[in-house]
Amino acid sequence: MMRDGYVVTWQGQEYDAVPDRDQVRIYATAPAEGFSEVKPGRYVRVLNADEYDEIAYVRTVCTWRGEPFIVLAEADTWLRLEYTGGRAPVARQLGLEEFDYGVYQGWAPAGEIRDRSEHRV
Repeated sequence: MMRDGYVVTWQGQEYDAVPDRDQVRIYATAPAEGFSEVKPGRYVRVLNADEYDEIAYVRTVCTWRGEPFIVLAEADTWLRLEYTGGRAPVARQLGLEEFDYGVYQGWAPAGEIRDRSEHRV
């Protein structure tokens, strides 16, 4: 599993979330009291800041070939990675593309990924 985005803890459960000024939209995959259906299988509820327990940013991190990465996407048995080691020669040696100035990304086989975990900010 790969997550990259905000989450909110509300009434003992964690929900995907989108902050919007003084409020936050939380999302569920099943109907629940106070949630409105925005499309089939997707429900939203708006909370004020004093209504939820915690907000955090969750990002999936890993190592590939001994170097640190963020997991950006999954496609079949491949993962889209962004290098976070900060060394351009290493990024080039790994065969990564320079997506933006100093930002290196590439696809790696999921079977080669190590230490995959979620990091909360």
